[in-house]
Amino acid sequence: MGPDPQLKWVVSLMVLTQVAACYLVRDLPWKWVVFWAYAFGGCLNHSMTLAIHDISHNVPFGNGRARWNRLFGIFANLPVGVPYSASFKKYHVDHHRYLGGDGLDVDVPTDFEGRLFCSPARKLLWLFLQPFFYTLRPLCVNPKPVTAMEILNAGVQVAFDLLLYLLWGAKPVVYLIAGSCLAMGIHPISGHFIAEHYMFLKGYDTFSYYGPLNWLTFNVGYHMEHHDFPSIPGSRSPVVKKIAAEYYDPLPHHTSWVCVLWDFVFSDTLGPYARVKRTYTAAEGQ
Repeated sequence: MGPDPQLKWVVSLMVLTQVAACYLVRDLPWKWVVFWAYAFGGCLNHSMTLAIHDISHNVPFGNGRARWNRLFGIFANLPVGVPYSASFKKYHVDHHRYLGGDGLDVDVPTDFEGRLFCSPARKLLWLFLQPFFYTLRPLCVNPKPVTAMEILNAGVQVAFDLLLYLLWGAKPVVYLIAGSCLAMGIHPISGHFIAEHYMFLKGYDTFSYYGPLNWLTFNVGYHMEHHDFPSIPGSRSPVVKKIAAEYYDPLPHHTSWVCVLWDFVFSDTLGPYARVKRTYTAAEGQ
């Protein structure tokens, strides 16, 4: 357990890479802006949201410098195009404390989503619209007061997007925002959204993924390990599995996020409803 100072340098390089990409796409035809947003920028931006996940656990600077971590999260947020980091931190605490908690864990789809998106075509549409449900669901399920850090996050993000627009026009801004939306929808990396907590096997509601995309996603695939030890940085999650192999090796796990998405769409036993819901007492929910 403890900080991983290397994360801040990796994140900084990713931010600079996306700024350079914004410069390169400024004069491209729109079709190529969208193509590179999905094929390259979206991969980096989705990876950045998972870096923000690590940042929410105070990985860059440690628990003793929480404010530095929040401010660094705002910096990491810049290429994503829309304010995300501060709100994610606010709700992600509940996801760990009340996993699957009805009305508490906003990672669990609503009854409306479960009833409506129940056929292969509708589930495919739900995957495409996942960024929007992921954004709007907290406001419906567990609304919380807006914090000063969220206001700062939004102000910095709007200023950054406006600066890009004034320097190089609309295409860099579209490149960033479209990349985030597309890569969090129907995209190989977005398979982690489904793989982590959907009940692919009765009796199990958290699964790890052991595959090559962990290299791009700060080892978020080691999800059982992460929920067991959330204070251990993602960079060290493989070490956790190695140390405690007798516990993790027998557990069911995923090896392909693409297969996860395919099974989710075409299996009758899977859908937005395939989640475990838990009811916590009033004392536990405070």
